[in-house]
Amino acid sequence: MTHPEWNQIPMVDLKEELTLIRTPVLEMMTEVLDSGDYILGEKGKQFEKLAAQYVGASYGIGAANGTDALELSLRALGIGPGDDVITTPFTFFATAEAIAQVGARPVFADIEEDTYNIDPAHVEEAITPNTKAIIVVHLYGKAANMKEITRIAEDYDLFVIEDACQAIGAEYDGKRVGAIGDIGCFSFFPSKNLGAFGDAGLVTTNQEAVFENIMQLRNHGSLEKYHHAAIGMNSRLDEIQAAFLLVKLYYLDIFLHKRKEAANRYTENLHPLLKTPSITRNREHTFHQYCIELDKRDELASALDYNGIDSAIYYPVPLHLQPAFDYLGFKKGDFPIAEKTAERILGLPIHPTLSFQKQDYIIKTINDFLEDNG
Repeated sequence: MTHPEWNQIPMVDLKEELTLIRTPVLEMMTEVLDSGDYILGEKGKQFEKLAAQYVGASYGIGAANGTDALELSLRALGIGPGDDVITTPFTFFATAEAIAQVGARPVFADIEEDTYNIDPAHVEEAITPNTKAIIVVHLYGKAANMKEITRIAEDYDLFVIEDACQAIGAEYDGKRVGAIGDIGCFSFFPSKNLGAFGDAGLVTTNQEAVFENIMQLRNHGSLEKYHHAAIGMNSRLDEIQAAFLLVKLYYLDIFLHKRKEAANRYTENLHPLLKTPSITRNREHTFHQYCIELDKRDELASALDYNGIDSAIYYPVPLHLQPAFDYLGFKKGDFPIAEKTAERILGLPIHPTLSFQKQDYIIKTINDFLEDNG
Protein backbone atom coordinates (compact mmCIF):
# COMPACT_ATOMS: atom_id res chain seq x y z
CA MET A 1 0.00 0.00 0.00
CA THR A 2 1.27 3.50 -0.80
CA HIS A 3 0.08 6.96 0.09
CA PRO A 4 -2.35 8.22 -2.60
CA GLU A 5 -0.30 11.37 -3.24
CA TRP A 6 3.03 9.72 -4.03
CA ASN A 7 4.73 6.43 -4.84
CA GLN A 8 7.29 4.67 -2.66
CA ILE A 9 9.27 7.03 -0.43
CA PRO A 10 12.95 6.21 -1.08
CA MET A 11 15.84 6.27 1.37
CA VAL A 12 17.54 8.86 -0.83
CA ASP A 13 15.97 10.87 -3.67
CA LEU A 14 18.79 11.78 -6.06
CA LYS A 15 16.39 12.73 -8.86
CA GLU A 16 14.70 15.34 -6.69
CA GLU A 17 18.04 16.63 -5.45
CA LEU A 18 19.29 17.05 -9.02
CA THR A 19 16.32 19.24 -9.91
CA LEU A 20 17.71 21.85 -7.47
CA ILE A 21 21.15 22.01 -9.07
CA ARG A 22 20.60 20.85 -12.65
CA THR A 23 21.56 24.15 -14.32
CA PRO A 24 24.97 24.64 -12.66
CA VAL A 25 25.71 20.92 -13.04
CA LEU A 26 25.07 21.02 -16.79
CA GLU A 27 27.14 24.19 -17.16
CA MET A 28 30.05 22.58 -15.31
CA MET A 29 29.77 19.36 -17.31
CA THR A 30 29.82 21.33 -20.54
CA GLU A 31 33.05 23.02 -19.48
CA VAL A 32 34.65 19.60 -18.99
CA LEU A 33 33.41 18.27 -22.34
CA ASP A 34 34.60 21.39 -24.15
CA SER A 35 38.03 21.17 -22.50
CA GLY A 36 38.80 17.68 -23.80
CA ASP A 37 40.68 17.12 -20.52
CA TYR A 38 39.14 14.20 -18.64
CA ILE A 39 41.76 12.76 -16.25
CA LEU A 40 43.87 14.66 -13.67
CA GLY A 41 42.71 17.99 -15.05
CA GLU A 42 41.91 21.42 -13.65
CA LYS A 43 38.50 20.51 -12.18
CA GLY A 44 40.09 17.74 -10.17
CA LYS A 45 42.82 20.02 -8.85
CA GLN A 46 40.25 22.66 -7.96
CA PHE A 47 38.06 20.16 -6.13
CA GLU A 48 41.02 18.70 -4.24
CA LYS A 49 41.99 22.16 -3.04
CA LEU A 50 38.49 23.30 -2.06
CA ALA A 51 37.53 20.00 -0.42
CA ALA A 52 40.72 20.04 1.65
CA GLN A 53 39.99 23.62 2.71
CA TYR A 54 36.44 22.63 3.65
CA VAL A 55 37.69 19.77 5.81
CA GLY A 56 40.46 21.91 7.29
CA ALA A 57 43.35 19.83 5.93
CA SER A 58 46.48 21.05 4.18
CA TYR A 59 46.25 18.60 1.28
CA GLY A 60 43.58 16.77 -0.69
CA ILE A 61 44.15 13.94 -3.17
CA GLY A 62 41.34 12.69 -5.38
CA ALA A 63 40.84 8.95 -5.75
CA ALA A 64 38.56 6.69 -7.76
CA ASN A 65 36.44 5.76 -4.72
CA GLY A 66 36.39 5.64 -0.94
CA THR A 67 37.73 2.08 -0.75
CA ASP A 68 40.79 3.07 -2.76
CA ALA A 69 41.22 6.09 -0.48
CA LEU A 70 41.53 3.72 2.47
CA GLU A 71 43.92 1.37 0.69
CA LEU A 72 46.09 4.23 -0.56
CA SER A 73 46.28 5.59 2.99
CA LEU A 74 47.43 2.28 4.43
CA ARG A 75 50.01 1.81 1.70
CA ALA A 76 51.30 5.37 2.10
CA LEU A 77 51.94 4.66 5.79
CA GLY A 78 53.90 1.51 4.94
CA ILE A 79 51.33 -0.85 6.44
CA GLY A 80 51.31 -4.40 5.04
CA PRO A 81 51.95 -8.08 5.84
CA GLY A 82 52.71 -8.73 9.50
CA ASP A 83 50.92 -5.60 10.69
CA ASP A 84 47.68 -5.36 12.69
CA VAL A 85 45.17 -2.56 12.14
CA ILE A 86 42.39 -2.03 14.68
CA THR A 87 38.95 -1.01 13.48
CA THR A 88 35.26 -1.45 14.22
CA PRO A 89 33.27 -4.59 13.35
CA PHE A 90 30.18 -2.43 12.79
CA THR A 91 30.68 -0.62 9.51
CA PHE A 92 30.60 -1.21 5.77
CA PHE A 93 32.81 -4.06 4.57
CA ALA A 94 35.26 -1.76 2.72
CA THR A 95 36.88 -0.52 5.94
CA ALA A 96 38.32 -3.91 6.85
CA GLU A 97 38.58 -5.02 3.22
CA ALA A 98 41.18 -2.31 2.59
CA ILE A 99 43.24 -3.61 5.53
CA ALA A 100 43.18 -7.13 4.11
CA GLN A 101 43.99 -5.86 0.61
CA VAL A 102 47.37 -4.51 1.75
CA GLY A 103 48.14 -7.80 3.50
CA ALA A 104 47.63 -6.55 7.04
CA ARG A 105 45.36 -8.17 9.64
CA PRO A 106 42.07 -6.55 10.63
CA VAL A 107 41.62 -6.54 14.41
CA PHE A 108 38.21 -5.54 15.70
CA ALA A 109 37.18 -3.61 18.80
CA ASP A 110 33.56 -3.35 19.95
CA ILE A 111 31.48 -0.18 19.65
CA GLU A 112 29.91 2.37 21.96
CA GLU A 113 26.29 1.45 22.60
CA ASP A 114 24.95 4.99 22.15
CA THR A 115 26.99 6.27 19.20
CA TYR A 116 27.75 3.01 17.29
CA ASN A 117 31.33 4.23 16.89
CA ILE A 118 34.40 2.29 18.02
CA ASP A 119 34.87 2.28 21.79
CA PRO A 120 38.31 3.64 22.78
CA ALA A 121 38.40 1.37 25.84
CA HIS A 122 38.14 -1.69 23.60
CA VAL A 123 40.70 -0.25 21.20
CA GLU A 124 43.30 -0.15 23.94
CA GLU A 125 42.51 -3.76 24.88
CA ALA A 126 43.07 -4.88 21.26
CA ILE A 127 46.58 -3.46 20.84
CA THR A 128 49.35 -5.99 20.16
CA PRO A 129 53.08 -5.61 19.40
CA ASN A 130 52.10 -5.84 15.72
CA THR A 131 49.54 -3.01 15.83
CA LYS A 132 50.47 -0.17 13.50
CA ALA A 133 47.28 1.85 13.06
CA ILE A 134 43.69 2.50 14.06
CA ILE A 135 41.03 3.07 11.43
CA VAL A 136 38.28 4.98 13.19
CA VAL A 137 34.93 5.18 11.37
CA HIS A 138 32.65 8.19 11.87
CA LEU A 139 29.58 6.03 11.38
CA TYR A 140 26.34 7.41 9.94
CA GLY A 141 27.88 10.91 9.98
CA LYS A 142 28.58 11.17 13.74
CA ALA A 143 32.13 11.95 14.85
CA ALA A 144 33.85 9.28 16.91
CA ASN A 145 35.62 9.99 20.20
CA MET A 146 38.75 11.44 18.62
CA LYS A 147 40.21 12.79 21.87
CA GLU A 148 40.58 9.32 23.32
CA ILE A 149 41.52 7.69 20.02
CA THR A 150 44.35 10.17 19.41
CA ARG A 151 45.52 9.83 23.01
CA ILE A 152 45.80 6.06 22.62
CA ALA A 153 47.57 6.46 19.29
CA GLU A 154 50.11 8.80 20.84
CA ASP A 155 50.67 6.52 23.83
CA TYR A 156 51.34 3.49 21.60
CA ASP A 157 52.90 5.29 18.61
CA LEU A 158 50.11 4.32 16.19
CA PHE A 159 48.80 5.97 13.05
CA VAL A 160 45.18 7.16 12.98
CA ILE A 161 43.24 6.91 9.73
CA GLU A 162 39.79 8.49 9.76
CA ASP A 163 37.23 6.65 7.67
CA ALA A 164 35.02 9.68 7.12
CA CYS A 165 33.31 8.17 4.09
CA GLN A 166 29.91 8.84 5.68
CA ALA A 167 30.80 12.00 7.53
CA ILE A 168 32.00 14.94 5.47
CA GLY A 169 31.21 18.11 7.41
CA ALA A 170 30.93 16.39 10.79
CA GLU A 171 32.90 18.01 13.60
CA TYR A 172 34.64 16.94 16.79
CA ASP A 173 35.29 19.78 19.26
CA GLY A 174 34.85 22.29 16.44
CA LYS A 175 37.28 20.58 14.06
CA ARG A 176 36.01 18.77 11.00
CA VAL A 177 36.68 15.07 10.69
CA GLY A 178 39.26 14.06 8.15
CA ALA A 179 41.76 16.61 9.46
CA ILE A 180 42.19 15.27 13.01
CA GLY A 181 44.11 12.02 12.48
CA ASP A 182 47.08 11.36 10.22
CA ILE A 183 44.88 10.76 7.18
CA GLY A 184 41.18 11.23 6.32
CA CYS A 185 39.30 9.15 3.76
CA PHE A 186 36.08 10.16 2.03
CA SER A 187 33.67 8.42 -0.32
CA PHE A 188 31.49 10.30 -2.79
CA PHE A 189 29.29 7.36 -3.71
CA PRO A 190 26.08 8.91 -5.11
CA SER A 191 24.01 8.37 -1.95
CA LYS A 192 26.55 10.04 0.35
CA ASN A 193 25.95 13.51 1.82
CA LEU A 194 28.34 14.77 -0.86
CA GLY A 195 27.63 12.36 -3.68
CA ALA A 196 29.17 12.15 -7.14
CA PHE A 197 27.70 11.13 -10.49
CA GLY A 198 29.31 7.71 -9.95
CA ASP A 199 32.24 6.50 -7.85
CA ALA A 200 34.75 9.00 -6.44
CA GLY A 201 36.86 9.46 -3.32
CA LEU A 202 39.30 11.75 -1.53
CA VAL A 203 42.24 11.48 0.84
CA THR A 204 43.11 14.40 3.15
CA THR A 205 46.20 14.94 5.28
CA ASN A 206 48.27 17.64 6.93
CA GLN A 207 51.53 15.80 6.26
CA GLU A 208 53.45 16.74 3.11
CA ALA A 209 55.31 13.42 2.90
CA VAL A 210 52.04 11.46 3.06
CA PHE A 211 50.54 13.75 0.42
CA GLU A 212 53.44 13.19 -1.97
CA ASN A 213 53.37 9.44 -1.40
CA ILE A 214 49.66 9.13 -2.14
CA MET A 215 49.93 11.39 -5.20
CA GLN A 216 52.46 8.91 -6.56
CA LEU A 217 50.66 5.73 -5.52
CA ARG A 218 47.28 6.72 -7.01
CA ASN A 219 48.85 7.10 -10.49
CA HIS A 220 50.69 3.81 -11.02
CA GLY A 221 53.49 4.87 -8.68
CA SER A 222 54.39 7.74 -10.98
CA LEU A 223 54.87 11.49 -10.57
CA GLU A 224 56.65 11.84 -13.91
CA LYS A 225 55.10 10.29 -17.02
CA TYR A 226 56.49 6.83 -17.80
CA HIS A 227 58.75 6.91 -14.74
CA HIS A 228 57.51 4.67 -11.92
CA ALA A 229 59.19 4.80 -8.53
CA ALA A 230 56.75 2.41 -6.82
CA ILE A 231 54.09 -0.20 -7.51
CA GLY A 232 50.99 1.92 -7.35
CA MET A 233 47.33 1.85 -8.33
CA ASN A 234 45.11 3.29 -11.01
CA SER A 235 42.88 5.35 -8.74
CA ARG A 236 42.32 8.81 -10.15
CA LEU A 237 39.40 11.21 -9.76
CA ASP A 238 38.11 11.92 -13.26
CA GLU A 239 37.06 15.40 -14.39
CA ILE A 240 33.34 14.61 -14.78
CA GLN A 241 33.11 13.50 -11.15
CA ALA A 242 35.20 16.44 -9.97
CA ALA A 243 32.98 18.89 -11.84
CA PHE A 244 29.82 17.39 -10.36
CA LEU A 245 31.36 17.47 -6.88
CA LEU A 246 32.45 21.09 -7.25
CA VAL A 247 28.82 22.09 -7.75
CA LYS A 248 27.55 19.96 -4.89
CA LEU A 249 30.30 21.15 -2.54
CA TYR A 250 28.85 24.65 -2.91
CA TYR A 251 25.49 23.36 -1.66
CA LEU A 252 26.85 20.96 0.96
CA ASP A 253 26.23 23.03 4.09
CA ILE A 254 22.69 23.81 2.95
CA PHE A 255 22.01 20.12 2.36
CA LEU A 256 23.54 19.17 5.72
CA HIS A 257 21.30 21.72 7.43
CA LYS A 258 18.25 20.13 5.78
CA ARG A 259 19.36 16.67 6.93
CA LYS A 260 19.78 17.88 10.52
CA GLU A 261 16.41 19.56 10.36
CA ALA A 262 14.78 16.31 9.25
CA ALA A 263 16.68 14.33 11.90
CA ASN A 264 15.58 16.67 14.69
CA ARG A 265 12.00 16.37 13.50
CA TYR A 266 12.18 12.58 13.60
CA THR A 267 13.65 12.63 17.11
CA GLU A 268 11.07 15.07 18.45
CA ASN A 269 8.09 13.18 17.08
CA LEU A 270 8.93 9.48 17.07
CA HIS A 271 7.52 7.20 19.77
CA PRO A 272 9.59 7.13 23.01
CA LEU A 273 9.74 3.32 22.79
CA LEU A 274 12.30 3.75 20.01
CA LYS A 275 15.99 4.37 20.51
CA THR A 276 16.86 7.39 18.36
CA PRO A 277 20.36 8.71 17.49
CA SER A 278 22.31 10.18 20.38
CA ILE A 279 23.27 13.84 20.20
CA THR A 280 26.59 14.73 21.83
CA ARG A 281 27.57 18.35 22.32
CA ASN A 282 31.12 18.05 21.02
CA ARG A 283 30.53 15.28 18.46
CA GLU A 284 28.40 16.69 15.68
CA HIS A 285 26.13 14.41 13.63
CA THR A 286 25.54 15.07 9.92
CA PHE A 287 23.03 12.22 9.46
CA HIS A 288 24.22 10.35 6.41
CA GLN A 289 21.85 7.84 7.98
CA TYR A 290 19.13 8.29 10.57
CA CYS A 291 18.94 4.96 12.39
CA ILE A 292 16.56 3.83 15.08
CA GLU A 293 16.67 0.74 17.28
CA LEU A 294 13.86 -1.55 18.39
CA ASP A 295 13.23 -5.20 19.18
CA LYS A 296 10.64 -5.67 16.43
CA ARG A 297 12.89 -4.23 13.72
CA ASP A 298 11.95 -6.67 10.96
CA GLU A 299 8.24 -6.33 11.65
CA LEU A 300 8.47 -2.54 11.46
CA ALA A 301 10.46 -2.75 8.21
CA SER A 302 7.68 -4.89 6.73
CA ALA A 303 5.02 -2.42 7.91
CA LEU A 304 6.92 0.48 6.37
CA ASP A 305 7.27 -1.33 3.07
CA TYR A 306 3.56 -2.18 3.08
CA ASN A 307 2.83 1.51 3.46
CA GLY A 308 5.17 2.56 0.65
CA ILE A 309 8.17 3.60 2.75
CA ASP A 310 11.70 2.35 2.18
CA SER A 311 13.98 1.40 5.06
CA ALA A 312 17.38 -0.29 5.27
CA ILE A 313 19.53 -2.18 7.74
CA TYR A 314 23.00 -0.68 8.27
CA TYR A 315 24.41 -3.31 8.94
CA PRO A 316 22.81 -6.75 9.32
CA VAL A 317 26.04 -8.78 9.73
CA PRO A 318 29.01 -7.43 11.73
CA LEU A 319 32.34 -7.76 9.97
CA HIS A 320 33.76 -10.41 12.31
CA LEU A 321 30.90 -12.72 11.29
CA GLN A 322 31.32 -12.20 7.54
CA PRO A 323 32.46 -15.38 5.75
CA ALA A 324 35.28 -13.45 4.07
CA PHE A 325 36.86 -12.93 7.50
CA ASP A 326 36.49 -16.49 8.77
CA TYR A 327 40.27 -16.81 8.61
CA LEU A 328 40.62 -14.28 11.45
CA GLY A 329 39.08 -16.75 13.90
CA PHE A 330 36.44 -14.52 15.46
CA LYS A 331 33.15 -16.04 16.59
CA LYS A 332 29.64 -15.00 17.57
CA GLY A 333 29.71 -13.36 20.99
CA ASP A 334 33.13 -11.77 20.59
CA PHE A 335 31.68 -8.27 20.07
CA PRO A 336 28.27 -8.33 21.79
CA ILE A 337 27.32 -4.66 21.36
CA ALA A 338 27.92 -4.74 17.61
CA GLU A 339 25.99 -8.01 17.34
CA LYS A 340 23.03 -6.75 19.36
CA THR A 341 22.92 -3.52 17.35
CA ALA A 342 22.93 -5.46 14.06
CA GLU A 343 19.76 -7.24 15.19
CA ARG A 344 17.91 -4.03 16.14
CA ILE A 345 19.09 -1.22 13.85
CA LEU A 346 16.94 0.28 11.08
CA GLY A 347 17.64 3.24 8.81
CA LEU A 348 14.81 5.60 7.82
CA PRO A 349 14.58 7.81 4.71
CA ILE A 350 16.61 10.98 5.12
CA HIS A 351 17.81 13.41 2.49
CA PRO A 352 17.77 17.17 1.79
CA THR A 353 14.54 17.07 -0.22
CA LEU A 354 12.48 15.00 2.22
CA SER A 355 9.31 17.05 2.64
CA PHE A 356 7.60 17.62 5.99
CA GLN A 357 4.50 15.98 4.53
CA LYS A 358 6.35 12.76 3.68
CA GLN A 359 8.20 12.80 6.96
CA ASP A 360 4.96 13.19 8.89
CA TYR A 361 3.58 10.18 7.02
CA ILE A 362 6.67 8.14 7.96
CA ILE A 363 6.43 9.23 11.61
CA LYS A 364 2.71 8.41 11.79
CA THR A 365 3.26 5.00 10.21
CA ILE A 366 5.97 4.15 12.75
CA ASN A 367 4.04 5.46 15.75
CA ASP A 368 0.88 3.64 14.68
CA PHE A 369 2.88 0.41 14.40
CA LEU A 370 4.31 0.86 17.88
CA GLU A 371 0.91 1.67 19.37
CA ASP A 372 -0.39 -1.59 17.90
CA ASN A 373 2.71 -3.70 18.61
CA GLY A 374 4.49 -1.98 21.51
